[in-house]
Amino acid sequence: MAKKKFYVVWKGRKTGIFTTWAECEAQVKGFTGARFKSFPTKAEAEAALAGGKSPASTKSSKATKVDVNEEVDWDSISVDVGCRGNPGIVEYKGVDTKTGEILFAHDEIHIGTNNMGEFLAIVHGLAYLKEQGSSKTIYSDSMTAIKWVKQKKAKSTLERNEKTAYIWSLMDRAEKWLQTNTYNNEIKKWHTEKWGEIKADYGRK
Repeated sequence: MAKKKFYVVWKGRKTGIFTTWAECEAQVKGFTGARFKSFPTKAEAEAALAGGKSPASTKSSKATKVDVNEEVDWDSISVDVGCRGNPGIVEYKGVDTKTGEILFAHDEIHIGTNNMGEFLAIVHGLAYLKEQGSSKTIYSDSMTAIKWVKQKKAKSTLERNEKTAYIWSLMDRAEKWLQTNTYNNEIKKWHTEKWGEIKADYGRK
């Protein structure tokens, strides 16, 4: 059974302390500049709400590893993958984080994995922004894909065969792009637990 958490909302549709993620999410999802954080005890939540920040006694808590003051950079793009099975059918898209406008997308790939799709989406985003001459941040909710991009190498275990040839051709091309291009865009983790689903989400949870 999951441990009970208390959610403090400093900026949202309603502010205060909420006892479920669903209640907290209703106040912050889609709310520009939302600020919220979870705490393991009601006392810590009350202290944080009153003081505007978490008390020193929570410094060992996992909840404090994410800066409570970190806010979404809305002048950015967000990428995400839609999968049916893993491995399975994969598609991805990149959107304007603020408006949700689709900036680029790849139609369904017959077979691939979630992490491969996330990797391709980030690299596509980097190439798109380079063509635009833009230094905007890219958000992804996949730490694995972010790590692969930074290493310029995807470490997928998906077997290379006739069925997976297409997605592997895309992966090889993406790796080559990373190895032959430079960029100054930041690639950041989208904190779903704080900000709700990433703006490029396919809504298939």
